[in-house]
Amino acid sequence: MSERFAIYYAPPNDSALWTRACAWLGRDPSGADVLSDLPPRVARDRLDERSVSARRYGFHATIKAPFRLGFGHDRVALETALADFAATMAPVAIGPLKLALLDGFLALVPAAQSEALTHFAARVVSDFDTFRAPATAEERERRTASGKLTPRQLELMERLGYPYVYEQFQLHMTLTDRLAEPERNEWFAAAAAHFGPLASADTLLDRLVLFHEAEPGAPFTRLADYPLTGAETA
Repeated sequence: MSERFAIYYAPPNDSALWTRACAWLGRDPSGADVLSDLPPRVARDRLDERSVSARRYGFHATIKAPFRLGFGHDRVALETALADFAATMAPVAIGPLKLALLDGFLALVPAAQSEALTHFAARVVSDFDTFRAPATAEERERRTASGKLTPRQLELMERLGYPYVYEQFQLHMTLTDRLAEPERNEWFAAAAAHFGPLASADTLLDRLVLFHEAEPGAPFTRLADYPLTGAETA
């Protein structure tokens, strides 16, 4: 089975942050029309060239990275488990956001990531790992090709299919692909102008969102939201 699923955080699809982010990326994974407004002097084609991967994945923060379903699991079981999990868990504060460059990628990140947020993400990774098929040799190669992973990240990659989990997790909502160094300040300023106060808004992780890649290389779509309505904390 070549399709993949991912468990993300994404803002409500009627929120100002989601609307502005989809306008920036030029695509709404939920299928809605996208506003065309960008800051003056920001050309759509130039931004598209610098956000090919970010646009395909859609605006989100990765909680459990894209995975193929393992043997004996199907989409219905995954959706049921997500609904049950969300019904028991309380929302988690992300806190104020800020624009940041992460290894050359422009992203919105928490101004200060809390332990509660890190623990919540770890809980999702652990609880839903039974649904994940083991990583293929190709997936391992793609994740490790840079040679930059630490021994701990390599260990997590082998155990959980993704290196940036548990204490290695940093919540981020990607806005571009890796930018050439001479352009980074330009695009940082453009994003600050586009998002305005939303780039520093107080934010709540109040839902998990199931995204879907129908086949390798296909754009990810926003399938369903699972609001966190319980009282349990991670």
